Amino acid sequence: MVRALGARATEFAELRRDLHRHPELGLAEHRTSQRVADCLSAWGYEVHRGLATTGVVATLRRGSGHKRLGLRADMDALPIQETSGRPWTSVHDGVMHACGHDGHTAMLLAAARYLAEEGEFSGTLHLIFQPAEEYPGGAQLMVEQGLFDSFPCDAVFAMHNMPGIEQGRLVFREGPAMASSDDVTITLHGPGGHAASPHRTPDPIVAASAIVMALQTIVSRNIDPQQAAIVTVGALQAGSANNVIPDVARLELSVRALDPAVRDLLEARIHAVVQGQAESFGVCAVVDYRRDYPVLVNSRIETEFAREVGAELLGEDGIERQGPAITGSEDFAVMLQHRPGSYVLIGNGVGDDHCMLHNAGYDFNDDNLAVGAAFWARLTQRFLCN
Repeated sequence: MVRALGARATEFAELRRDLHRHPELGLAEHRTSQRVADCLSAWGYEVHRGLATTGVVATLRRGSGHKRLGLRADMDALPIQETSGRPWTSVHDGVMHACGHDGHTAMLLAAARYLAEEGEFSGTLHLIFQPAEEYPGGAQLMVEQGLFDSFPCDAVFAMHNMPGIEQGRLVFREGPAMASSDDVTITLHGPGGHAASPHRTPDPIVAASAIVMALQTIVSRNIDPQQAAIVTVGALQAGSANNVIPDVARLELSVRALDPAVRDLLEARIHAVVQGQAESFGVCAVVDYRRDYPVLVNSRIETEFAREVGAELLGEDGIERQGPAITGSEDFAVMLQHRPGSYVLIGNGVGDDHCMLHNAGYDFNDDNLAVGAAFWARLTQRFLCN
C-alpha cells in the first residue's frame, strides 16, 4: 500500500507545498479549508464546513457496517518568520507552517483520495480537518459546537510528525502521551518608591525573585519524583529605571503535567506559594491561572489496534510500540476526552537537515506522505471491516 500511494507522491507533495506557501493562523484558515473542501467534494465525500469557523468534516459511507471512524488532521500555521529557504517558503511575512500541519493535511487528503477510489470497507468514515490547534484550541471549539453529535465516532485517531525520529517510523504509546499545558500570569502590586529609600517601600522585584526560587520547590518537594511536572518561569517584567522601585512586577509561567492529579496539585501549590511569598514581602499578588490543553491519554484498545496496523504496514522494525511520553501539548487531547482513540507520531527524520518543530528553518518531510497516507488507509479498512 505504501508503494501504491507512493505513485501519487508527486501530486500530494505539490499540494503540501502549496499549503506551505500559503500558511494561515488559527481560525483564519480560509484558503486552506477551501482547498481541502474542494478536493474532498471532487472525490465524492459529503463535505460539511463551519465548525470552529474554518473546520471541515468530510464523510464517506460504504456498505452496511455500523462502525464509525474519525481521523483528524490540523490545518493552522504559526506566527514565525520562515528562514528555510525552500522554493515553497511562505509568502506571508511572519506566518509559516513550522509544525508540519501542511503535511498532516496532505497525508490525510492522500488517504482520502485512495479510500474514495479504491478503499474497501463497510461503515462510516469521518475526516476531521481541524483549525487552530496551536491557538486558541480548535478541538475544544469543534467539540463544543457538536462535532461528535453531528458526526458520531466510535474512535478517533490523529498523527503528528516528529523530527529526531527516523523518517517514516511510527511511534505509539498507550496511556498518558503528552502533557497538559497551563498558562499562569502573576502580577505583584506595591506602592512604588525611590531606590534610595528601600525601607519605606515594599519591593515587587524582590518579591518576584523570591517567588521564582520558591516555585522551583513545588516540583522538587511536592511532586512524586516518579511523576512528570514542569513549572517554567518564561518572563519576568518589572521597572524601567535603576533609581525607581516599581509598583508592579509580572511573571509568566508555563505549567505542565502528565497526570491530571499532578496538574491539580501544581495549581494548588502555585497559588499557595505565590500568596505566601507575596505576603511575606508586603506586596499584593493576583494569580491568573488559565487551563489550556489537558493531558493527552491514548486508550489501550485503540492504541493496540493502531500498533498492529503499523506493524502490518512497516514490520516490527518500522515501529516503536511504547515510545516515551512528551511534555509538549496537543489539543487532540480534548477529542480523546470524549471518544477513545490514539495519537500517533511519525518520524520526520534525524540529523542537522531536520529542524525541530516551531523552528524558523523547519520543513515537513515529503517522504512521509506515502507512509502516513498508507497508515490511514489501512487503519480505516481494518477498523471498518466487513
